[in-house]
Amino acid sequence: MEQVYATIITIGDELLIGQVIDTNSAWMAQELNKAGIWLKRRVSVGDNKEEIVSALNEESRDVPIILITGGLGPTADDITKPVLAEYFGGKLVVNQQVLDHVQYLFEKVFRRPFTERNRKQAEVPDVCTILHNERGTAPGMWFEKDGKIFVSLPGVPHEMKGLMLKEVLPRLKQHFTMPFIAHRTLLTAGIGESMLADVIQQWEEQLPANCKLAYLPNYGMVRLRITASDPNNNVLNQTLDDEFAKLKILVKEWLVVDEDIPLQQAIGQLLKAQNRTMGTAESCTGGYIAHLITGIPGSSAYYKGSIVSYANEIKENVLHVQHNTLQQYGAVSEATVQQMVQGALTALNVDYVVATSGIMGPDGGTPEKPVGTVWIAAGNRTHTYTKFLQLRFDRQRNIDLTASYAMDLLRKLIAENS
Repeated sequence: MEQVYATIITIGDELLIGQVIDTNSAWMAQELNKAGIWLKRRVSVGDNKEEIVSALNEESRDVPIILITGGLGPTADDITKPVLAEYFGGKLVVNQQVLDHVQYLFEKVFRRPFTERNRKQAEVPDVCTILHNERGTAPGMWFEKDGKIFVSLPGVPHEMKGLMLKEVLPRLKQHFTMPFIAHRTLLTAGIGESMLADVIQQWEEQLPANCKLAYLPNYGMVRLRITASDPNNNVLNQTLDDEFAKLKILVKEWLVVDEDIPLQQAIGQLLKAQNRTMGTAESCTGGYIAHLITGIPGSSAYYKGSIVSYANEIKENVLHVQHNTLQQYGAVSEATVQQMVQGALTALNVDYVVATSGIMGPDGGTPEKPVGTVWIAAGNRTHTYTKFLQLRFDRQRNIDLTASYAMDLLRKLIAENS
């Protein structure tokens, strides 16, 4: 069974200049992979007819599936539809079904006047199959040429995702016979990518031919993902389970979680298993850890709240950090984060607290405490663990790394008490 490949072409000047970040391609690639389709390339072009046509020609020579997003709006710079109509030898016509849907959205949902400009959304090439976009006004369009599939989708992520899930992926599965693809993923902390590679080198070298290992480092952690493909789903899963079990034994010293979930979700699972609660006392991270924790659905079951003590007076008056501690050791010190933890445990009435205090930059550093100096702490009523960090990056990356290290310190504490 041959592997099926696809290309994603994103259209829009705003993508090329970085005004809009392309999140569509990453999501589409993940969903294609789940369906058994490998992404060969991601191509981005501007709102230019020649560039779009060139990309269509080049990609259709290599892959049977070309997915296009963007350029489907009602304004003059949205040129995807007329270019596709010409490319596939058709012309733009008003589709009554699309027109009725667009009018309904404007009059009943948006409650705005329906104008002639909005009518352009109902114009589609007469050589395509219309894919109903229940979430918006721009329909999806399915073309077939020389045995290749071309699908044009709106660039709005919410609309694109709806069309992919309800229309595009089911049609592609009917059109192509694809092997099964599956993944096994784990997260490690406390070991670098190169050292990790040394630890698992012999195991990696003996992986079956249909298995691939990916190293995915991010913010002080390394995610390891095994991907395998096979026409037989039972064989595929058994192979992956066997290899994943071997990998977990090799990295058990640094293993955080053996699922493809973020660290904050792993913390939530541990807290729910213990029926315990947590809070955050943040200075240099400014509530970012709270944001990460509460981004997980269901976090209200274990997360109570945060005290963002950016100023020393808040550390003193709310968290009851001793004035003498701040005077003698400073806000960025082990003693301060220890007292922040103990103060938040009482103020928030929780079982666990993680605290941060540091100098994120680009200013604020001193010879004694340069930019990137950070103290973090995690504690409960009986133990408080601390860790010193000396980071060397820009402000946002320093914040990201501090949050990651702090949450992992908290995870270790919770795990010890399980």
